[in-house]
Amino acid sequence: MMMVHTNLKLIERDGEGVDPAFRDDVLKGMAQRQKAIPARWFYDLAGSELFERITALPEYYPTRAETALLERHGQDIARLVGPGRAVVEFGSGSSVKTPLLLREISPAAYVPIDISGEFLRQSSEALAQAFPTLPVMPVEADFMKTVELPAAVKAFGMLGFFPGSTIGNLVPRTAVDLLRSMRETLGDRAQLLIGVDRVKDIDRLVRAYDDTQGITARFNLNLLLRINRELGADIPVEQFRHVARWNPDWSRIEMHLEATRDVSFSISGCSFAMLVGETIHTENSHKYTPDQARLILQASGWTPNAQWTDADGDFLLVLCEASEQRSAP
Repeated sequence: MMMVHTNLKLIERDGEGVDPAFRDDVLKGMAQRQKAIPARWFYDLAGSELFERITALPEYYPTRAETALLERHGQDIARLVGPGRAVVEFGSGSSVKTPLLLREISPAAYVPIDISGEFLRQSSEALAQAFPTLPVMPVEADFMKTVELPAAVKAFGMLGFFPGSTIGNLVPRTAVDLLRSMRETLGDRAQLLIGVDRVKDIDRLVRAYDDTQGITARFNLNLLLRINRELGADIPVEQFRHVARWNPDWSRIEMHLEATRDVSFSISGCSFAMLVGETIHTENSHKYTPDQARLILQASGWTPNAQWTDADGDFLLVLCEASEQRSAP
């Protein structure tokens, strides 16, 4: 019997059914000189499904590399984590990586947290079918903030799971803020298993975010379709193109939506105009050396105690424990 608890819903919506945080982020970001929209808004149902297709692309190495690490070192992870923890995943579980972890560590419960409610419910039901005796407790919430976990799991030690190098989407100061928030969500006895993408050949990085099939382009452009649909906008989506480029100053791949001609449009009654060549900055994907990854974790209240990487040095898995809270150096 599937054990899915779906009664916990934390995202509030206005009378039009819109998440006001989505509207606020879009209007604020589009008013900036360099227009920008946070990457978390990619993930409506269509965006989430497109991202799942991206993870299977030949150019997109992170999913394969991280999956191989989980398969190769699952028993080592289980030994260090121990049985009976509640696994709290920040972002809906993938159909590949999450089951690998759950099968190895004998968890007490699984709590996926995601901002896309429909995709969250679908992925939770799939996990519950694969693990019929495991309590699955999805939480629809913005995990960029401290999240109230279901009362039923608070008696357990927590294992946060943050795969996919999603931490790379954030500039370093925001990444530290998020990791601190995760520590608050998970508590003092918590552990965190996090995936981090490593610095590598630039041409290979760019190809991973600009695939020949155009799936990543569709994923990027879907953000404009979502804005049109949910925020009453009239953006001429066909007049934008997907751009992926390396920024060496920040050690990151950037994704942009570039206007291919002068355009004007409105969003929620507010007017905007863009000149040909202007862009909307939609995503960062920072790449780290192992030392940089450890520094960010330590600055966030997490102590790395084990790490694993592949032979090619493509990807890094780090297992951390919550650092002791101290009031002095």
